[in-house]
Amino acid sequence: MRAMTARLLRLALAVCTALWVGNLHAQPLQVGSKRFTESYLLGEIVSQTLVAQGIAAEHRQGLGNTAILAAALREGQIDIYPEYTGTIVRELLKRDSPADAQAPLAQINAWLQPLGLKAAVPLGFNNSYALAMREADAARLGIASISDLAARPAALKLGLSHEFIARADGWPALQRAYGLALNAGAGLDHGLAYQALAGGQVDLIDVYTTDAQLARQPVRVLKDDRQFFPRYDAVLLMRATVDDKPLQALRGRLPEARMIQLNAAAELQGRPFADVARGFLQPAPSPAPAPGVMARLLAPDLPRLLAQHLALVLGSVALAVALAVPLGIAAHRLPRLAAPVMAAAGLLQTLPSLALLAFLIALLGHIGFVPALLALFVYALLPIVHNTHAGLQGVPTGLTQAALALGLTRSQTLRVVQLPLALPTLMAGVKTAAVTNVGTATVAAFVGAGGLGERIVAGLAVNDSALMLAGALPAAALAVVVQLVFDGMERRLTPVHNRCQTRWDRGA
Repeated sequence: MRAMTARLLRLALAVCTALWVGNLHAQPLQVGSKRFTESYLLGEIVSQTLVAQGIAAEHRQGLGNTAILAAALREGQIDIYPEYTGTIVRELLKRDSPADAQAPLAQINAWLQPLGLKAAVPLGFNNSYALAMREADAARLGIASISDLAARPAALKLGLSHEFIARADGWPALQRAYGLALNAGAGLDHGLAYQALAGGQVDLIDVYTTDAQLARQPVRVLKDDRQFFPRYDAVLLMRATVDDKPLQALRGRLPEARMIQLNAAAELQGRPFADVARGFLQPAPSPAPAPGVMARLLAPDLPRLLAQHLALVLGSVALAVALAVPLGIAAHRLPRLAAPVMAAAGLLQTLPSLALLAFLIALLGHIGFVPALLALFVYALLPIVHNTHAGLQGVPTGLTQAALALGLTRSQTLRVVQLPLALPTLMAGVKTAAVTNVGTATVAAFVGAGGLGERIVAGLAVNDSALMLAGALPAAALAVVVQLVFDGMERRLTPVHNRCQTRWDRGA
């Protein structure tokens, strides 16, 4: 048992060391992006622009909302990401004055200077928030502006994005400004909002004025008649030490109409973000058709994503074995500890994954591999603790007493008799933890830890089922492989269990 635990720990250490050493030797500029189409595309455009000028850059896709990306920027986890002036002023700088919201870039940079940040390279378009309804409903109800909504406090079902509900410049402030009595309800991912609107599941959604779907669906964008929303001019927000000269070629190159075209190419035509960005930077006579499911499934990023996914799963399970097995042994030897230990492990298991990730990011001050690894470690504890305890409880008392009667110490009895007999049950718990973590590890993509969840999150952002399947199918296949590997290990351990059982039965 000790040898197996040591091997798992060495494997986890080797994986973590390899990742750490790799980061030391290669320090490309880290380009972040949020979880919606336009941010993905701008992140790709920025990273490809840097690479074309001989500057190493890596695009860390879909890291989360504004708060997560801004924290990652301040902590040096990323170096640059696309942002909007209105968001910088209201969400990051917490300035609510209408005059501040219209401040020029030089003033915004003066406010950002104490934070060690700067905004540069205006990209050429304003992507403001707005509210939208189905055109037929808006015409029937006579709603043309946001003020018109105040007369219908309960008639409409809202489908607002999670970030818009929580932002300082989002729903709460808008509701106060217009005196709206509508209930925000549960949050809805922006990538699914238009589909829900078209299907009649919701009646009112928040939109970006450069959304590709606005030109495709019969929706009415409501007039912001009280001019609540400030300008959201697209810029690049970066650490103050980053040289923005290589990116000045992008200044003003993206008017609103062009940005809508790029969004449509990714979201409506299903083209990969990298291809759309490449087509913008190096225009081709005719764009390549959108790849099918198999092409996306076997895309060149598959080995990298699989390696990241396996590193998270194996590392978290190895760490869980190192803690959960001793806890299970302690719960067996000290029965009074059993209930508290199981209750604590069970409570940790019920924590929502995204909430746990957010807590760990705040605690550690980092995004990426480490908080994701620790979150998965927490989820792997319960099955291993439970099965270790159950396996030891299942060892016949007579065998333990016989071992002690033969002069073995309690530690020797545990090592030579009890753990070998409990090993098949213990390994079943490890298998359960590993297979479960293969699925749970997909949420790591929300904090920039990579893995197969990258494809799922990107597909969700553009409502692309083929891209989501390209991430979900390898994850399911990996779970099956992990299951088969552990089944094989259990079959190898069963004869050992039987031989040990027979030997001690004869001795007894």
